[in-house]
Amino acid sequence: MDFGDSKLEENLETVIGDVPAISFHVDQNDILTNKLSVENILKKGEVLFLASFNTLDGAGRPEMNGDFDLRERRELPQNFNRISGPDANACSGCHNLPRTGGGGDNVANVFVLSHELSFVEGMSLSEVGNERNTLGMFGSGYVELLAREITSDLEQIRHDAFWESRISKEILRVKLTSKGIDFGFISVHPNGVVDTSEIEGLDEDLIIKPFGQKGSTISLRQFTISALNLHHGIQAAETYGIGKDPDNDGVSDELSIGDITALTLFQATLPAPQRVYPEAKEANKAAVIGENLFGSIGCVACHIPQLPLESSVFIEPNPYNPPRIYRQENGALPFSIDLAKVDAESNFETDSEGRMMVPIFTDFKRHDMGDDLDNEKVGQCERSNSGKCFDIPSSHWITKKLWGFASEPPFLHHGRATLISEAIQAHGGEAEKSRSKFLELDPDDKKAVVEFLKSLKIS
Repeated sequence: MDFGDSKLEENLETVIGDVPAISFHVDQNDILTNKLSVENILKKGEVLFLASFNTLDGAGRPEMNGDFDLRERRELPQNFNRISGPDANACSGCHNLPRTGGGGDNVANVFVLSHELSFVEGMSLSEVGNERNTLGMFGSGYVELLAREITSDLEQIRHDAFWESRISKEILRVKLTSKGIDFGFISVHPNGVVDTSEIEGLDEDLIIKPFGQKGSTISLRQFTISALNLHHGIQAAETYGIGKDPDNDGVSDELSIGDITALTLFQATLPAPQRVYPEAKEANKAAVIGENLFGSIGCVACHIPQLPLESSVFIEPNPYNPPRIYRQENGALPFSIDLAKVDAESNFETDSEGRMMVPIFTDFKRHDMGDDLDNEKVGQCERSNSGKCFDIPSSHWITKKLWGFASEPPFLHHGRATLISEAIQAHGGEAEKSRSKFLELDPDDKKAVVEFLKSLKIS
């Protein structure tokens, strides 16, 4: 696959009248050959994140959905559609709490999957898309690195079991664990068949997909390319074709490979959330009590407070990227950036082995969250890198990464909870036992748990 760039030179000419929001395109080769400093790359990524894309950039209702199927074209004034997209002008339009890069208010909720349908008119809202609240991107580089390391561990377990089974000629049932997280079992047969019926909380390809409310997206790069098409009608050249105009809007190469790399690295280097305890003595005391209660009622079984990270070096692109995304398998060259050096204020604790302990509060698994959170009507199918479809049950959600969440209200996948206590009370299914224990606490202890959770902020 040719990963050459096009439209790369900055437009230095004075233009009278309407102009594109994007005045430059980043050359991937300039990134790889260090012609651009890290600071410059991140600045260009920020400019793209803040840009209000317009028609001259190629923004507007595309003639395709996320799976490259054609749909009817819509011109102004129907070039935008709040439900089926495009529905936003800038990345920052949805990611802005408490500042650029964060989550979004209910007004910024997106309608996932509705872009796969025709132009939405006169249909019930629950039938056309799954309404979800915007997730924050702070610390997302560490999120992706942890997911990569877990995936690598699980793949190694499968690889070792394959050869052991082949040599012993016996069926092996092996436990899938990484970073202390239990992902169930696989059974490997001597002929190479792998039974994945006992895995827990992830797809049978064993790839951790840490982004999205369902845990359905492998990398920041994949997330970025999908969001650009769905929310803005902007197509990344690496996915939709170098020199091509797949949505027939008169603009080709709407974003270059270098543009996507800069956008990805900007998001990956957004600072990690920090614990911010209240200054008032009584509130501080309550938060400490609440942290202990959070553990004792079982919430930490899924919201694991800290996970060990072997390396803070973020290598782009992700080796597990799906087809049609820039990846080394197709000839992409890697670019490295040390998140710990860029985010000097993170100051994570280290364990006895020198690993960074990332205070992320998740287990990277999907869980059945019960009836109250089983509200979606449109089924979600996520495709593996081999093209196989994984159906995600409507009641299953990836464990919320709680670091920084208190700075990004409202809460839950659809933003219906405006209070932290409401979000806790909506838990069910696999979390029912912890929910019941929370409800059994006396009023002051309930407040203490909430006070602790309020300390998980974006400083």
